[in-house]
Amino acid sequence: MYQRILVAIDSSHAAQRALAEAIGNARASGGRLILVHALEEPADAIGANPYAAEYVRGLNEDTKQAAADLLDRARDRAAAAGVQAEAVLLEPGAAPVAERIVQSARDRKADLIVMGTHGRHGVKRVMLGSNAHGVLRVADVPVLLVRTP
Repeated sequence: MYQRILVAIDSSHAAQRALAEAIGNARASGGRLILVHALEEPADAIGANPYAAEYVRGLNEDTKQAAADLLDRARDRAAAAGVQAEAVLLEPGAAPVAERIVQSARDRKADLIVMGTHGRHGVKRVMLGSNAHGVLRVADVPVLLVRTP
């Protein structure tokens, strides 16, 4: 059974379903959760605006606070189910989100990664990208994808 379960969290319905699945797995195995949210850089397009620096600072602070609140709610949900959880906020970086999630799993010695997926395929997936697909490609531990109905 899995003892250190990393859960990639965002505000999507798929992520909330993934959290529920991870909580159930952790309860069954006596494991603990590592809740991870990866921040992304604001759009580069605003960089040409002379007022952009102040705007980006405010946006970054708002985004960080929203992410911290999201992680706190997830940790509270796990605690209510009797599951220990730590929250990790991944700062924006040069690596894609999927690679930062996998690196976080390595750093924290996770033995399972759980994340939601929207089940997009074809052109939609190519155009929108897929963090879940990226994690599957580079993860060196099992990955459980929880799909929305």
